[in-house]
Amino acid sequence: MTTRRRSTALVAAGAGLALLLSGCSSDDGGGGGGGGASASDVPGAEVLDDLDSAVDVEFWHSMDSTNGQVLNGLISEFNAENEGRVKVTGTFQGDYDTTLAQHRAAIQQGDTANLIMVYDLGTQFMIDSGQTVPAQAFIDKDDYDTGDLEDALLNYFTVDGDLRSFPFNNSTPLMYVNRDAFEEAGLDPDVPPKDLAEIREFAEKLTVRGSDGQIQQYGFGAAVYGWFVEQFMARAAVPYCDNGNGREGRAGEVLFDDPEIIEVVEWWQSMIEDELAVQVGRSTDDAQAAFTSGRAAMTLESTGSLGGFLEQSDFEVGAGYFPLISADDPGGSIIGGASLWINGEGHSQEQIRGSWEFVQFLMTAESQSKWHAGTGYLSVNTNGYDGPEAKERAAEFPQFAVAAAQLADSETNVNTAGCMMGVMADSRMASEEGWEAALTTSDSAETAMTKAKETVQRKIDEYNDAVG
Repeated sequence: MTTRRRSTALVAAGAGLALLLSGCSSDDGGGGGGGGASASDVPGAEVLDDLDSAVDVEFWHSMDSTNGQVLNGLISEFNAENEGRVKVTGTFQGDYDTTLAQHRAAIQQGDTANLIMVYDLGTQFMIDSGQTVPAQAFIDKDDYDTGDLEDALLNYFTVDGDLRSFPFNNSTPLMYVNRDAFEEAGLDPDVPPKDLAEIREFAEKLTVRGSDGQIQQYGFGAAVYGWFVEQFMARAAVPYCDNGNGREGRAGEVLFDDPEIIEVVEWWQSMIEDELAVQVGRSTDDAQAAFTSGRAAMTLESTGSLGGFLEQSDFEVGAGYFPLISADDPGGSIIGGASLWINGEGHSQEQIRGSWEFVQFLMTAESQSKWHAGTGYLSVNTNGYDGPEAKERAAEFPQFAVAAAQLADSETNVNTAGCMMGVMADSRMASEEGWEAALTTSDSAETAMTKAKETVQRKIDEYNDAVG
């Protein structure tokens, strides 16, 4: 199962983060941006020729359990192919928040890893810290062809027209359905609901009461999770923050008090009040358990949860696109997960090049086929889905193809690129708090989400003052 990281480490950074950034290079352009290395600053492959011993590349990541085993397998494969040239050592640093906190401490100590995995919420901080070599510099240096890489993933990590980091372990949320419950209710599980109105319509048929009047199965149930706010807004072509989602200028305010999100929260309120949806609060663990136990017949979750759902449910699991707010919304999809950043400050030309060689290996179709099949994450290289491992998994579990199809059908624009902001973790948490307040207090959806916006405004101002 997927246990959601609540971004506590990044949120708690506060004044320490501002102090760190005050000493880092930055600018006030779209998205902000330190680390302005160009292709001419990137070492060529020749620096790895005629070495006395292999270059050591330290790689910090957040993959444990099954995902960690798959990653370690790829590292071993790369090292075997590059014996005497490059040796990568992967080190699990903890969850995403912990890894980023460790990286902040390493910056202050002047001892960063060569390569680091950072989740999507840390993107603006990584740019502002000015420690990394932008991904675009490597691409320009080698004329690296990104044509086979997934456009939606490149779109997310591109700022000011330049790719800043390399997408790797990325996912997108889906709607999951209990196919058995659908069939018992006379519904077609191959055609899940597409928007909020249809979810309600289906939930009315899926909600089951016992002879004592108690609800045995709710039609719907999902966590109050801030990532879903971002997703709903993207699918409605609504920006999450101002200045073109922080990509045309530094973001100065969040917009999750937009009427579209107010509509979502009001809909959620009515579903719970009418006993069509189970109230699970902000716990993704509780939401997942409600679905796998049969307590809720429909839920929303990341593609990263599909494997767990298949293993832990005693019913057949189906999957569909993440719902629209309204049927006429244009659609789109925001990705989650993390990307890879190559540190430049304090590292040798050989280490920088060795890191880039390893990243290229990870992005091949062959590596991505193994990564996708072994973990359920999206294949960064679209040709990875044609690999033997990916094909075998798709044949056994066709639900995995839904995520790739949703991403392929997604428009790539400023809304689906997501908000670029230094306090995204704070913002996501604030949106959850406002949403939950609307469900548990007397505050209206509009009042609760407006308060949430005001809560995060101070942190946005503090961050922007620190880097500005």
